[in-house]
Amino acid sequence: MSPKTFESPAYHIIPVPFEKIVPNTYNPNKVAPPEMKLLYQSIKEDGYTMPIVCYHSKEDDQYIIVDGFHRYQVMKNYPDIYEREQGLLPVSVIDKPLANRMASTIRHNRARGSHDVDLMSNIIKELHEIGRSDAWISKHLGMDRDEILRLKQITGLAALFRDMDFGLAWRPAEDDEE
Repeated sequence: MSPKTFESPAYHIIPVPFEKIVPNTYNPNKVAPPEMKLLYQSIKEDGYTMPIVCYHSKEDDQYIIVDGFHRYQVMKNYPDIYEREQGLLPVSVIDKPLANRMASTIRHNRARGSHDVDLMSNIIKELHEIGRSDAWISKHLGMDRDEILRLKQITGLAALFRDMDFGLAWRPAEDDEE
């Protein structure tokens, strides 16, 4: 008999009714409101591109979230998404004891990393060069004007500021007395 070969859960995504999915009690990950709004926009425009990772509790036929709580929250908080998806979420099931599920949650959260500021600055520069406005960037990347301005400043290119309105520079109070 040959040993069982490992098969990743991602090869077996299943549609699960939203009502059968429940959050876990231990996820330390929090998402700020602007990023939640961006996640909603992403799901609205692109659909669910990543499944929710769950453990299936056979006793009560519930799917306990290991990763994907915020994608779950989008469906919970936005009726348009719930209706469009017909109340179903794509789920990848893992079968592990609680301690291992907790470890999986933390690994998923930490593996996402963060955006490199220089790379983000270059993306803003490229979008600007192909004619995308700050308003477009703000809407599609979920950034406020101050963040866009800071990223433009990092590139140091004057062309990125040609459409900006600048006021008079601040002067220390003692200069006014002279």
